[in-house]
This record gives sequence, structure tokens and C-alpha cells, in this order.
Amino acid sequence: QLQLVESGGGLVQPGGSLRLSCAASGFTLDDYAIGWFRQAPGKEREGVSCIRSSDGRTFYEDSVKGRFTISRDNAKNTVYLEMNSLKPEDTGVYYCRADYYCVTGPIRVPDFGSWGQGTQVTVSS
Repeated sequence: QLQLVESGGGLVQPGGSLRLSCAASGFTLDDYAIGWFRQAPGKEREGVSCIRSSDGRTFYEDSVKGRFTISRDNAKNTVYLEMNSLKPEDTGVYYCRADYYCVTGPIRVPDFGSWGQGTQVTVSS
């Protein structure tokens, strides 16, 4: 069973930074693409970023381009989401999911697996 655990969220002021972690257990994370998603209060969940397994190519939703960086550490079986210049609209619960591939355009929701508990990110002064 693919199990992913998100961590690293917290309360940060606008303009601040956070690094989220997505740790895998029970499988080799490098075998999969990994996507990050977020859900703001009262809004639908949206894709934020994706990193491909084959070549490490990265994909970003337009509103986070230039501010967020997704990366993977295969030795630690972990994917990270480095978030800089945070804005109040970045507030939400962040989730990661394993997928077979990343796509150009809106980050797709995988058709297997399930959502974990996520990690809360709050950007507020």
C-alpha cells in the first residue's frame, strides 16, 4: 500500500518561507511521480506542483511559479516543496500523492491511492 505522510506546515507571515516534506513508506518513491495539492477553506482542492520520476522534470501551477520549488531526495525517500514569498492565498491544507506521470497543464489527481491527513499552511500577519 502506498503511504505518504505530509509534514512541515505551520503559521508564517506573508513573504515568509516553509518547506513541506512528503515521506513515503512501503514503496520506493522514485518509482512514481509525486504531486502536491492544496485545499483552501471553502474551495476545491487544486494541484500545485508535480515532479516526474523518470527525469525529475517539474511542473507548477501558474500562481506558484517562481515561488515554489519541488524536489526529491531518493536516499531519504522524500519529496519536498520549498515555498517562498508566501501569500495569504497560499493558505490551506497541503497534500501529496503518488502518480504514474505528471502532465502539462493542471496537475492531475491520480486515479489510485487516497488522500492523507495533509499539513496545514497558514499565511497571515
